[in-house]
Amino acid sequence: MKKRDYGWLVSLPFYGVHAAAVIGVALVGWSWKWFGLAIALYYVRMFGVTGGYHRYFSHRTYRTSRWFQFILAVLAQSSLQKGALWWAAHHRDHHKYSDTERDPHSFRTRGFWWSHVGWILSRDTEETDPNRIADLWRYPELRWLNKWHIVPGTALAIGLYLVGSWPALVYGFFLSTTLLWHGTFTINSLSHYWGSRRYTTTDDSRNNPVLAIVTMGEGWHNNHHYYQRSVRQGFFWWEIDLTYYVLRTLSVFGIVWDLHLPSESVRAGNAMPAPTPRKRPAAAASDEPVMLPPASASAPALAVSDAE
Repeated sequence: MKKRDYGWLVSLPFYGVHAAAVIGVALVGWSWKWFGLAIALYYVRMFGVTGGYHRYFSHRTYRTSRWFQFILAVLAQSSLQKGALWWAAHHRDHHKYSDTERDPHSFRTRGFWWSHVGWILSRDTEETDPNRIADLWRYPELRWLNKWHIVPGTALAIGLYLVGSWPALVYGFFLSTTLLWHGTFTINSLSHYWGSRRYTTTDDSRNNPVLAIVTMGEGWHNNHHYYQRSVRQGFFWWEIDLTYYVLRTLSVFGIVWDLHLPSESVRAGNAMPAPTPRKRPAAAASDEPVMLPPASASAPALAVSDAE
């Protein structure tokens, strides 16, 4: 990937949301109540990014039903970071080629701006390669969402305006989305530059407790690059991982299951391939994605469906 051919159809709305956030707050006035709405929607949608885009669609670190898979995609795409299939395909390339010239967003090879935001605005990264996400491409509802990826975010914006008029739209959508974008993007940029390294990896991934709070646990990035199959990126009790806490709660109610955790030997620095997760009872398995064991502990776990 050599060129930086930015697509204006993507770039203009991106900068427009930033401008609307700043100008909108100036026009409607500062309000702690509405700022609270912005932060609440920031973290709700951040879970869509971390628990959906990342830990489910990209790495399949846990299993769920087909209906909740769809909910995860809708919630994730309300962040306006393109389709779940697009996101997962590019993220899998990031791990396969991490911090090399073929990495879609390497801080090491292309610097802060490109790794933080430039890559997502480039024409060179607009397409979704079905070969990268064959386990997900088979679902027509995900393909539809991937094609019409702006629908969930647009629906959120309209809903906020109808419920709370301009203040809800400005704070709940424009400001919240701007903060959400840059919170998410720190993992592609700062998490490969700022922080400490517990494990030896071929990339520059780092652990950072500040970014872990901002991104609901994604800041334990060196842990993640060392052992991608783990649903929990904060490997130790003092490493706060809000995304994992939410997923663990959902598992209590049977909404998600087979959460893959790092063994003691993995955490100690001796990563070994994990066993195949157990299957759900056959009567309930027709619509769920079923994980297959990866070739190695560092490879993302993919899936096929029992419906085939």
